Amino acid sequence: MAAPAMQQPSYLLANLKMDSTTKPFLQCCQELVKVIDDYPAKELHLIFPWLVESVFGSLDGVIVGWNLGFLQACSNQYNIVMDFLNPSGPMMKLVYKLQAEEYKYEIPVSFLPGPVKVSIQEGVLPDCPLLNNKLHFPLSGLQTLSLALNPFEYYMFMFASSLITPKNYSLGQHVSSLDSAYFVLVDTYLKYFLPTEGSVPPSPFIYKRGSVSPPAPRAPSVPFAGYGIHSASLLKRHISHQPSVTADPAAQEIWRSEALLQVFVEMWLHHYSLEMYQKLQSPQVKLALLQYRLSMSSMLCQPLTPPGSGTLHTYQEPFTPTEEHVLVVRLLVKHLHAFSCSLKPEQVSSSAHSHTSPLEELKRVVVHRFVQQKLYVFLQHCFGHWPLDASFRVVLETWLSYIQPWRYTGEKTNPQTDQNKGVPEKWLNKCVCSASFKSLFVQENLLMYTKLFQGFLNRVVRTDLVNVKNALMVFRVAKVFAQPNLSEMIQKGEQLFLEPEHVLHHRQHRCFLSPGHGGSFLSARQPVVTDRVFRVKSHVYGLEGQDCQYKQMFGMELRGTVLKLIQIIDQARQTAKKMSDQSAEVAANNSFMSWFGMGSPDLNYTFNGGEVDDTGACVKTHEFLERSLDYLCQIFRLNAGQLSQLMATLGSGQDDGNSKQLPDCVQGENGLILTDLGRMQVINGLRRFEIEYQGDPELQPIRSYENAILVRLFFKISSLVNERFGGHMDALCSRPDFLGQLGRHYLASPEAAADGRCRSPETRLTAERYRRPRLSLRMLASYRTLLMLLLLYLFGALFSLGPMSSTLLILTGGFLYGLLTPT
Repeated sequence: MAAPAMQQPSYLLANLKMDSTTKPFLQCCQELVKVIDDYPAKELHLIFPWLVESVFGSLDGVIVGWNLGFLQACSNQYNIVMDFLNPSGPMMKLVYKLQAEEYKYEIPVSFLPGPVKVSIQEGVLPDCPLLNNKLHFPLSGLQTLSLALNPFEYYMFMFASSLITPKNYSLGQHVSSLDSAYFVLVDTYLKYFLPTEGSVPPSPFIYKRGSVSPPAPRAPSVPFAGYGIHSASLLKRHISHQPSVTADPAAQEIWRSEALLQVFVEMWLHHYSLEMYQKLQSPQVKLALLQYRLSMSSMLCQPLTPPGSGTLHTYQEPFTPTEEHVLVVRLLVKHLHAFSCSLKPEQVSSSAHSHTSPLEELKRVVVHRFVQQKLYVFLQHCFGHWPLDASFRVVLETWLSYIQPWRYTGEKTNPQTDQNKGVPEKWLNKCVCSASFKSLFVQENLLMYTKLFQGFLNRVVRTDLVNVKNALMVFRVAKVFAQPNLSEMIQKGEQLFLEPEHVLHHRQHRCFLSPGHGGSFLSARQPVVTDRVFRVKSHVYGLEGQDCQYKQMFGMELRGTVLKLIQIIDQARQTAKKMSDQSAEVAANNSFMSWFGMGSPDLNYTFNGGEVDDTGACVKTHEFLERSLDYLCQIFRLNAGQLSQLMATLGSGQDDGNSKQLPDCVQGENGLILTDLGRMQVINGLRRFEIEYQGDPELQPIRSYENAILVRLFFKISSLVNERFGGHMDALCSRPDFLGQLGRHYLASPEAAADGRCRSPETRLTAERYRRPRLSLRMLASYRTLLMLLLLYLFGALFSLGPMSSTLLILTGGFLYGLLTPT
């Protein structure tokens, strides 16, 4: 590269673009490091958007970038990329260098998550602190809005967007895994900017004004209504009380932690359907939307948004999270729990918070203010739209990670003793939101337990529980909810929510706030509220709306669904046990002689029912289901007598030959149609259709115990004979005498002779053609038949019989077998 003094900014960007296409990757990174070190921020400002887009890809997905989601540790570029992008690497150094000069970079609003974008186009600022004071309002209307982000926010925005932006990947690329560069970078950024120990490392550059100024207030003329335009951020509150900017250096750096968290939450969790979005709108926002529309109708200079162009009533979010997306969300949830649990004990119990650091304050409110609402809606969206297959496990584990924060306290526990440990005692009194609230995590997240559990039940009753992966998911949920104290805590939360309104006598009027209200999630504390009833009701109404109809997890309505699930689990358990026993018998009977066809060729009953549980042991399907039944009985307090009575009621409606009956069907124009009951019977393996080959026996696929060359050779020979002598064979088999009986035995189709019924729709012509007498030599191509013939010839050789004599004896034995065998 040329010297900085001789290089013009435009030439610098052009040369870097050319080098990225012509030079090796390592050399390009080395030159980028040199440029970042040598050039001033004024010139680096011009290359920053191009560089970020080259790394993470474009927002429209046309440019793939460095493909971090597919970059594995075994790649030669992995270490180069990680060194370049780590929080102390050259890329972040460039970000801080530009941050010190307060440059801004624009992001079109059209690339924001769907609900945020539509809300902005409607003229309402959604519950998204990242948008406060960052919107540009062009005179042409609200369709061309953009965000003005500082370098750090822009960098994190592009980094977070690369996870959810569809890209045009080349064929042959594999799905990213947990050791991909992107996943590792997310974990690294979380640990660096949200440390569980110590504080956030300071920025290596000094800002022009010595500190990060709080966002400027929005101009009154801006026609936007929002949730929290009157609340100050945590950073502003802390700095405003400090005599100098150097008194508390941590206060100057907490903005990066807040910005990173806001970007991650808004970009990864703000995707759901229109119905959920409308349900979350508070009355204040709905009123503001109405006022905005009325004011806009009287202003000629600002045209209204055309109807149907993405309004709230026409919008439907088409977004479906990928498994990688959900895995990253789970990583975020786990780290935030660990971050929150790292709060010092004296800070947890202390009611005075004037001397707490901003980072400690963030730990106190991070889960409740940042994640709770949007994660609840995100999980609810996944529960309702995810396919009914084993891939739902990633969503399930994300949910279970959130509702078990005690797993991330940093304490090393013995896995054997931890299974019976249950909810740690300190969580019964730990304050999650603030020191003045002595509430329970379960009560503050009641819907995370009850509403999502009901959603899980709705999925399970439609799932094939004979599948070991689905049985494992049921086992995981039942085991978590069966932890000691947990069901009692959930039931106590429901009792608090169902308390009548008159117990809230200290409130003048009912106004329940959602967790996200405020210009920043780290806004000033809410007034001290000691009423747990108010807290639980605020949580439920904030997430579901004040007109919600709450369905109790331990109520009679859901209890009926649980009893139905127990019946389904028991039926699936019996089916899985039977299939496991049959598979074990088949495996025991199939020796090396199966190569000759002497074992069972039917693979329909093979059953691979093993999966590794939490302890690492291999557990079969019926064992998972048995444990799930025990856990469900513990959760809903079903004793052995009630369970036996339930199983007896179930068994009375079934008979021993139930598994051989057809599923429940109705006759339609084109044949049998499964009913809902029949569909459930098929899914859970209770009944099934007889699956067998019903076509031409001569055209069956070549089996593993048959010689392919001989099968084709004998087929040609038999086809030639049948074509030439078909009429004579028909006449022979139609005779009522001894020769006719012998002809029907050797020439008639075995299937037609044994069973003339039709198990599936087929034409009359096809059925008659299959039942016509014909010669079949296919059995001679079987290795078993060849082995038997070889043994017979060897046995004849022991008695000095030649090949002709042995052949004559074999034909005579076959003729006598046909005489003695009844047709």
